[in-house]
Amino acid sequence: MPDPAKGPDMPDPAKGPEQSYKAFDFALDMSRLCPSVAPEIIVISVAQPPEPIDIVEMDAVIDSATQHYEELFKGLVRDARERNIEIKTEVVVGHPADQIVRYAKEKNSDMIVIGQKGKSKIETWLLGSVSKRVSTYSPCTVTIVK
Repeated sequence: MPDPAKGPDMPDPAKGPEQSYKAFDFALDMSRLCPSVAPEIIVISVAQPPEPIDIVEMDAVIDSATQHYEELFKGLVRDARERNIEIKTEVVVGHPADQIVRYAKEKNSDMIVIGQKGKSKIETWLLGSVSKRVSTYSPCTVTIVK
């Protein structure tokens, strides 16, 4: 949820990107539609190392990101349990799109649910979009939640 002190469109950084939470809620809702299948939900977060890579700096960034994501995961696990759904969580390191696609291939995933960040058209053109790259290279169905 946005912090009112930061304005209506600014997500609270302590809670993570709003679109990621929307994707998480969507995945939980989807799993409730198929209770007999009991889908396994794995929430991953990607710690992106700095570029160019400095080993000392990289270790500090990864440690900090891992701690940050593990704190966020506690809330997600709690939210899922309130809906009687068990989830797994994991932090991986690398470029977000590459790591999400790699993880899906390794785990033989049936579906990826990902939030769309909402970059401007110029940012997307210059930098690319994680959700677009994931949907292009994924070995499975990708649902992009806006």
